[in-house]
Formats: sequence, structure tokens, C-alpha cells
Amino acid sequence: MTQLAHDSQRPARWWRWLATLGVGSLAWALAPTDLAPNTRPLAGVFAAVITGLIVQPAPGGLVVLLGVIAVAVTGALPPRSALAGYGDPTVWLVLAACLMARAMTRTGFGRRLAFWFIRAMGRRTLGLGYALVATDVTLAAVIPSNGARAGGVLFPIVKSVAEAYDSHPGPTARRLGAFLVVMVYQCEVIACAMFLTGQASNILIARLAKTTANVDLTYGGWFVGGSVPALISLAVVPLLLYRLFPPEITHTPDATRLAQDELAQLGPMSRAEWILAGIFVIVIGLWLAPTVPVFAALLRSLGLEGLLNYTSVALIGVGTLLLTGVLTWEDVTGERFAWDVFLWYGGLVRLAEALGETGLTERFAQVVAGGAAGWAWPLAGLTLLAAYFYAHYAFASITAHATAMYVPFLVVLTAAGTPPLLAAFALAYASNLCAGLTHYGTTPAPIYFAAGYVSQRAWWRLGLVASVVNLTIWLTVGLLWWRFLGYW
Repeated sequence: MTQLAHDSQRPARWWRWLATLGVGSLAWALAPTDLAPNTRPLAGVFAAVITGLIVQPAPGGLVVLLGVIAVAVTGALPPRSALAGYGDPTVWLVLAACLMARAMTRTGFGRRLAFWFIRAMGRRTLGLGYALVATDVTLAAVIPSNGARAGGVLFPIVKSVAEAYDSHPGPTARRLGAFLVVMVYQCEVIACAMFLTGQASNILIARLAKTTANVDLTYGGWFVGGSVPALISLAVVPLLLYRLFPPEITHTPDATRLAQDELAQLGPMSRAEWILAGIFVIVIGLWLAPTVPVFAALLRSLGLEGLLNYTSVALIGVGTLLLTGVLTWEDVTGERFAWDVFLWYGGLVRLAEALGETGLTERFAQVVAGGAAGWAWPLAGLTLLAAYFYAHYAFASITAHATAMYVPFLVVLTAAGTPPLLAAFALAYASNLCAGLTHYGTTPAPIYFAAGYVSQRAWWRLGLVASVVNLTIWLTVGLLWWRFLGYW
């Protein structure tokens, strides 16, 4: 039976490979010949990698690694240049942050944090939902793996609370579980948009903004720019879902008792948890330091300018966790997710950078911007941003979407007259918010959807409504806030 099932899956995988190689070959053949000599092979490999990330004939890290090998074999890039992405400091920043996520799971600190919020806010269903969302937002400030936050902390708690109220997939789903699943996920994408560390691809987006438009999307700038519209979205979207998709149970006093019991079982905070909490606070504080001129000047005067570098701070955090025993070396070598992210992120950084160096994205922008000639930049910007946002229906990850479309749309927006800082931030926030559209929009989506509490039809309907609300908030309140901050 197992062999038959395995055989039945082979054609689907081969079709995925065929689509990946077919799109890559087509891009190779159609790429212009009047640019850099390596434009065509780079375009072909890059298109194949993006297609592979979408249709998934193999794990994402393997697809990107094969792309890196391909550009070296074809001579599109020398091997040293093809592998240069793995020496990029931002790639090590992502790796370090993912290892800190491992410490959060290993110590149980994430679960403790969630139960603290539930004990304080969980007497009503809406408050229970807000407690779970508050947990995710807090962790998103330093943990860039939304999959780790969802799968390792939030989803198990959502499921256990729903089952405590006899809400299971099927006839009893709407009692409690369905609402919590939808609310937590729709707020998950807002948390992703709120922080540079909201999810792993945000750091990639920041790198693309720097290399394409010379715009720095710093940790502090990202948070300050997203804080006001994000907080409004986090307040409004749950209320909207509560009205459109109401739970049958509106009071959940047992949730606070469950949280109290869980906290009692966890006992007092351990030494490892105290160390981890302290490191989180220090890391966030140092990441914010460049936005505080007095603090930044003090560090420079003390000869500690290295502490203004995000990667250095993250690596110091991981080193401290290792030296204090909160993390072991076996944790580091065994963290498969972190090393998978390292492989695909490092490869994508270099492939995207090399393709931009050929002038192909600039050529694309010139062609597209020509079609919007004569439009006022606000109209062109809103149209292009909406196109970018709803294109996510075709993507199964934020990474694939941003890698394929962020740079071309950023170049086109700036060519149409949109202020570069505004264009970079608007596209960055949209890259996260759009993941709420489908049940495959980003890593936590399949985790929550696979639980079976919500039908695909309801998920897509509510995702579309939430997307309209989020866009309205971020393009009204958000624009006014960014104007106040001087982004445009």
C-alpha cells in the first residue's frame, strides 16, 4: 500500500519538475541579449528557482541550492560569487534569530508567556483571542520564524482550549475552535508585518530594498512605521471576524483556569527562562539603538560600535545562550529549520542581487512604467500595490512572492514617482498582510487550516474581507502616519 501511494505521487512530482525547468528554459530563451552576457542564464535559473518555490517539486532549501549550483556550472557566476550569499551578514542574522526561537521552544518560555496572557485576558472568547494574539506579537519582536511561533506555541494552545470546550472539527467547530483559528491566523500576518523579525523573509526584503533603492529598512524604522496601522488592524480585524464568524461560546472562564493549571505545572520560571527573557530584552534594545541618536553615540564613544550591527547583536545573543547552557551545541546542529532557512535565504540573496546587477529588473521597470506614463504617482502607486497584494493568490509563501516581485515592483513604483522610502515600506508591509488571503499564504496557514475547523470557502471569504480592511487601514491611517514620520 505504501509503495502504491508513493508511486501515485511520482507523476505529480515530475510535473512539478517539468514546470520548474520549463519556465526556467522559457525565461532563458526570452531574456534580452543586449544586457550583460550572463543575463540569460541568470534569468533562466532565477525563474526556475522561483517556480520551484511555488510548485514545490522539492524542499525550498534544495531548490535554491540547485539554483546556486546551476549558475556556477553554467558560468553565469564564478563559484566564489555564486556562494557569496552565504557570507552575507543578514543571512547569519536570520540563522541566529531562528536559533533563539529554538531556545524559546526548548525552555517552554513561549508557552508560559501565552498562559500569562490567557490568565489575564481569557475570561471571554474575544479576550482569549486577543491573549493569543498578544503572545504572537510579543514573540514576533525577536523570533523571525512564524512557523515556530505557530506550531511550537500558539496552535497547540488553540487546539487544547477549543477541545476543553468540546469544540472539534466538524459539527462542533463553530462553538469555539473555528473562530480562534481564523482570528489568530489573520492577526498572525499583521504581527509578521509589524516587525523586521515578524517572519524570515522580512530580512530578505530589507536587503532587496537596500540593494535596489538604497533604502535602509532598519529594525526600529520598520517597527515605528508599522506600529500605528498594525495596532489598529489588531484591534479592528478580531472585532470584524467576531461579527462575521461568531463563536457559539462567548464566555470562557475555564480558559483562565486552564492557564492557571498549566502555569502551576510549569512551576516558577527556571534559570534558563530568566536568562532567555533577559537576552530577548537586551537584543531588542540593541536592535533599537540605532534609532536613538544619544544611545548610538554613547556606544560609539565607548568603542562598541559593533553593537549597532544587527547581526553582531544576534550572534552575541546566541553565543550567550550557548555559554550559559540554555542552548547546547546539539541544539544548534540539530535545528533543521534554521539551516534550511540559511540555505534558501543565502542562495536567494545572491541570485536576486546578481540578476539586478545585469540591468534586467531596470529594463522591466522601464517597460512597465511606460504603460503608466502620465499617471499621478499616488494613483499609479495604489494600482501597483493592489496588483502586488492580490498576486499572492498565486504564491504559497511570502518568500517566493517577495523574491519574484518585490524588486520589479519597487523599481516600477519609484520610476512612477513614488518616494523610494514610502514604496519600500508599503511593499514590505503588503508582502506580509497579503498572506492572510489563502490557506497556503505562509507557513502557519497550513498548520491552522489542516486542523479542519474551517472550510476553504470560509477561509478565503474571511481572508478577502480581512485583506480589504487591512489595506484600508494601512493606506489611510498608515499613509498619514508615514507622512508624519517623513517617509514621503
